[in-house]
Amino acid sequence: MTKVTDELKTEIFYPDSDGKPMTESDPTRDYLIYGVEALKSYFKNREDVYVSGNLFIYYQKGEPNEVVSPDVFVVFGVENKQQRSYNAWEEGGKLPSWVLEITSKSSQNSDQTTKRQLYQTMGVLEYFQYDPTGDYLKPPLKGLRLVKGKYQAIPSKPLGDGDFSIDSEVLGLELQVHQGKLEFFDPKLGKKLLNFQELEIAYQRAKLEQTTEAQARQQAELERAAEAQARQQAELERAAEAQARQQAELERATEAQARQQAEEALKNAISQLLGLGLNVEQIAEALNLLKSVTLKTPPLQSGYESEYRLY
Repeated sequence: MTKVTDELKTEIFYPDSDGKPMTESDPTRDYLIYGVEALKSYFKNREDVYVSGNLFIYYQKGEPNEVVSPDVFVVFGVENKQQRSYNAWEEGGKLPSWVLEITSKSSQNSDQTTKRQLYQTMGVLEYFQYDPTGDYLKPPLKGLRLVKGKYQAIPSKPLGDGDFSIDSEVLGLELQVHQGKLEFFDPKLGKKLLNFQELEIAYQRAKLEQTTEAQARQQAELERAAEAQARQQAELERAAEAQARQQAELERATEAQARQQAEEALKNAISQLLGLGLNVEQIAEALNLLKSVTLKTPPLQSGYESEYRLY
């Protein structure tokens, strides 16, 4: 029992908060949130990358006072999971490879000296400082890279109009400053990293564009179907017209044949009546002809034709 009590007495507590309320300025809070959100989104498909910020990092087991809380940090080679605090010995001794401090005049001494020395000792490969209000840091973004155990300044690249960028080899990104405002930039995609709110807006915009495109495609398909139906209808109408013309031609041919047969029958009848000795008037009366027709009598013995006109 005494042994258990002694162990409880020697148990070390690692708090996940210092108990003090957060008193970050608006710019500090905004860029802290942007940095965490943008980098979480950038590494969202990496299960072995942990991104966080303003979280206690305990870097020495058994020493709860050996703690630091970077504004934004990235650890590689550890599980991406929710944590209340980061205990390095529970993560295989892995410490941040990249740190960003949103600095200001009030934190100048700590960020420029104390934390710089601590991060260098911890082996943080790249340490960036950004001064959103331009309180003291000129230019407002500064990058340091660990070379042979010592920090060296990372050169910046001018972008024109006073804007500039600093490459982060650790992240594979550029940190760009436009009109004093910090942006993470993906050089492979040629795009700025968005925060969650911007990502949601972009997602909704893309979703709307997809819906609009789908509706446009559907409308185009309906129009093509309507055009095909119209062409089919036109073909049916042309076929019907052709059939009607063919039917009319058949009817005309039938009528012509009927007229020809009637004329032949009439001629035969007249010929027979003439053979019986009837004259023209008698034949007309007999046949009840009401219209003017021209009859050609069969050849007479004299070899000529006689033409009769009946009224």
